[in-house]
Amino acid sequence: MLIQQTREHLHTLRLTGMLQALDEQLEQPAMAELSFEERLAILVDREVLYRENRRLERLLKTAKLRVGACVEDIDYRHPRGLEKPRMASLVALEWIRQSLNLCLTGPTGSGKTWLACAFGNEACRRGFSVRYLRLPRLFEMLRISHGDGSYTKLMNQLLKTDLLILDDWGIQKVSAAQRNDLMEVIEDRHGRRSTLIASQLPTDHWHEYIGEATIADAILDRLLHGAHRINLTGESMRKTKEKLTDRDRLV
Repeated sequence: MLIQQTREHLHTLRLTGMLQALDEQLEQPAMAELSFEERLAILVDREVLYRENRRLERLLKTAKLRVGACVEDIDYRHPRGLEKPRMASLVALEWIRQSLNLCLTGPTGSGKTWLACAFGNEACRRGFSVRYLRLPRLFEMLRISHGDGSYTKLMNQLLKTDLLILDDWGIQKVSAAQRNDLMEVIEDRHGRRSTLIASQLPTDHWHEYIGEATIADAILDRLLHGAHRINLTGESMRKTKEKLTDRDRLV
């Protein structure tokens, strides 16, 4: 009866991890050989682990990463301009703690989106909030928010996000309204949060892409000053994988 009351209290207090661990202990007679302190430590550790896993699930769900990628699987076999020492430094995510930006540029198929999502995944695992958006999608969300009155709410959500990943930067022309919205997003986050840009366009062409010199200068000054940059090179990773697959079939 006492155990049942304890289980009910754990359930009421939403100590799900401890409740699961308690049930496991009751099913394992060998646990009785442990001291009270040891069994209590197991219960507390399980609750901590349960909450960490739930937090990670929530962060990944909110991030909406386009692909399931992780930094442990970064492919260094193919020459793309990735240097292990530098990547190890970036994977430590000190640049996010310092509210700095990261720019990934390179041709189609070079792995920009995959790398961006790998950084996003690592950020979630370390407790940072992340949001992945294609830039055209962000522009559409901002356009709708102006019409339905949710603009301030959306901007606050973006500002509170530790790492904002903007993919497909530079694939479509920017209108005057979109330029202004982009300026507001970058200005809000400057010095307070980190932004990761993934683009086919080299950074030297971003000024022309944004257009309107004054706003372009302001955006790029805030976005690129002190930012880390990775310029991916080499053959498309998709083509390389296709070649490897074909070779495997011939063996």
